[in-house]
Amino acid sequence: MDSSLPMKASLPLAGTTVIALEHAVAAPFATRQLADLGARVIKIERPGVGDFARAYDQRVDGLASYFVWLNRSKESLTLNLKHPEAGTILKKLMAGADVLVQNLGPGAASRLGLSADALRPGHPCLIVCDISGYGPDGPYRDKKAYDLLIQAEAGLLSITGTPDEVARAGISVADIAAGMYAYSSILVALIQRGRTGRGGHVAVSMLEALGEWMGNPLYYAYKDSPQAARTGASHPSVQPYGPFRTGDGRTVMFGVQNEREWATLCADVLQQPALATDPRFSSNVLRTENRDALKAVIEAAFSALSAEEANARLEHANIGNARLNDMAGLWRHAQLAARDRWRQVGSPAGMIPALLPPGEHDGFEYRMDPVPALGEHTGAILHELGYAEDDVRKLREDGAV
Repeated sequence: MDSSLPMKASLPLAGTTVIALEHAVAAPFATRQLADLGARVIKIERPGVGDFARAYDQRVDGLASYFVWLNRSKESLTLNLKHPEAGTILKKLMAGADVLVQNLGPGAASRLGLSADALRPGHPCLIVCDISGYGPDGPYRDKKAYDLLIQAEAGLLSITGTPDEVARAGISVADIAAGMYAYSSILVALIQRGRTGRGGHVAVSMLEALGEWMGNPLYYAYKDSPQAARTGASHPSVQPYGPFRTGDGRTVMFGVQNEREWATLCADVLQQPALATDPRFSSNVLRTENRDALKAVIEAAFSALSAEEANARLEHANIGNARLNDMAGLWRHAQLAARDRWRQVGSPAGMIPALLPPGEHDGFEYRMDPVPALGEHTGAILHELGYAEDDVRKLREDGAV
């Protein structure tokens, strides 16, 4: 990248301090993106244990894959929220904070005196972002919410999988959706504060975030119409669009979006131009109704081709296509390498690769600082708050930090 890019001091959120009472995925995803833009994110963790995502696995040189992904560029402060001194430390932290983000259990922030209503009188410029499973009220308010459970409640499982069995999305999509809306809502609140001088309260629920992402299948089933069928990796309402086997036993992915592309596919890829007007396949509705017959025709044509040959034909015909990559393929993806999208970040286990965030800016490069060890910044932060070395030592001995 261009070495003349501005330094971190000029990142968009430089000078913004975020206090994060967070764990798992949704809130850490939101705050990491704020850190990417230069915000100082102070992550509060339990002494000795930390964010429980630290223990999910040990796949990254002994570190947890979720934690490495979600927590670079943050400072880790250990704090026992049940200790009498915790309230004093939190009060001092809040005095210098611009944003508080929390995804504690229902009611926990209020019990700690960290609700938006409790903080507003003393911190009128503070932005408070609460992330929960189901929202701050309603009959599901106190219900436990994990990603898979929200996938079920939001109907995602009902449309994902095969006709015989539902399947969870392969990533924590409900958490990610909530984290994305928390991140964008905080940015909006910062813009609004710049205009009005006042802070605000943002409430994001996982159910509502994923519910928004379910908009297409939701409207497809409008007024109790039959919902989209589960069709594996194939599109439920556009055909052909999905995976097709080739003669070498591998799979290619491709899709057509209109009748012009369908005719091109038949003539130039399948080399069966008359297929375009076959009464079973002459419209998308008919192709969808006869998807099994269509797949058999396509795979018969592909049976004499390798995956590379099939992709080459599709590419030459300008039909959208892709290789069926696995994670090893993504690590080595030629496009990511050609665009210089990888960086090295520090961690307790040494340097590890990390993708730059999406959204390329011509005025700055994202912050890509280390993943913190548990409590790595506790002493330094407490010193900033006015605690002497002896005070910090006593707090450690008492189990407060």
